[in-house]
Amino acid sequence: MRMRVLMEPRHGARYDEILALARATEAAGFDAFFRSDHLMGVDPHDRTYRPTDCWTTLGGLARETRRVRLGALVGAATFREAGLLATIVASVDEMSGGRVELGLGTGWYEREHAAFGIPFPPTRDRFDRLEEQLTVVTGLWRAARDGTSFSHEGSHHRIADNHTPPQPAQDPYPPVIVGGSGPRRTPAIAARFADEFNGALGGDLAERYAVFDRACEAIGRDPATARRSAVLPVACGADPAQVARRGAVIGSDLMRDNAAIGSPEQVTDRIGRLAQAGADTVYLHVYDIADLDHIALIGAEVLPHVAARPEGALQ
Repeated sequence: MRMRVLMEPRHGARYDEILALARATEAAGFDAFFRSDHLMGVDPHDRTYRPTDCWTTLGGLARETRRVRLGALVGAATFREAGLLATIVASVDEMSGGRVELGLGTGWYEREHAAFGIPFPPTRDRFDRLEEQLTVVTGLWRAARDGTSFSHEGSHHRIADNHTPPQPAQDPYPPVIVGGSGPRRTPAIAARFADEFNGALGGDLAERYAVFDRACEAIGRDPATARRSAVLPVACGADPAQVARRGAVIGSDLMRDNAAIGSPEQVTDRIGRLAQAGADTVYLHVYDIADLDHIALIGAEVLPHVAARPEGALQ
């Protein structure tokens, strides 16, 4: 089981705060540090929210961390042109020594797009754009690996004979993560492109993985070639007061309803249930990015027990 930290700052963040959390994640023994790709908080009226660009900060972390893998869960396909995104991610991959992963989704936060002047197409167009963007990004990376040029003529992206495509450090290129709760297009796109399918939050996780498996089989892909991950909001405490304080920070009713809130033993058991559903990777969703003791507690009291359990064990 790979255990990762996913940062979702309740009121935004400064780079120094993000760096401190990433370093705490590394010191605590987690496999990876991921961040959300947002320019606005869940409450659009929160005037204290401090936006930061996802890939700019990941570039900084690439030089100021040593071991943890880095990525976005998930980036918005509406935010960046495909050729530029391929170059950005390849650059950060080189800067990190090959520790970057690309999580990409359709984008969903309409108010955020309006506030920053970013077009927000209808749902069907956003899925089309996501699929085409992944075609271009992976196509450019394959061309770099193979020493060939790349062209693409699509509805949303056009690449004209790029004979100097961006070259990631990883071979063949950074892992791609696609996920969500949709029953049709999301698993179909993930089956084509993803090294990891993320089952998102809430609902029947095992059934989402089964739908993804069927999407793989429909195109002749072995489902076993992809990892399966889940998001788990977490509020872990050494005593009831800590649990209550950390639980109060979780962002919304949806998050609280699907969170692991309790002692290290209770959080470990919840992770075990995700493993039983088929997850081999868990992103612990944290909101209070200044609470570094939270990360240290999970690292000391949860990670060793997760690692020691047989696959799928609950007790």
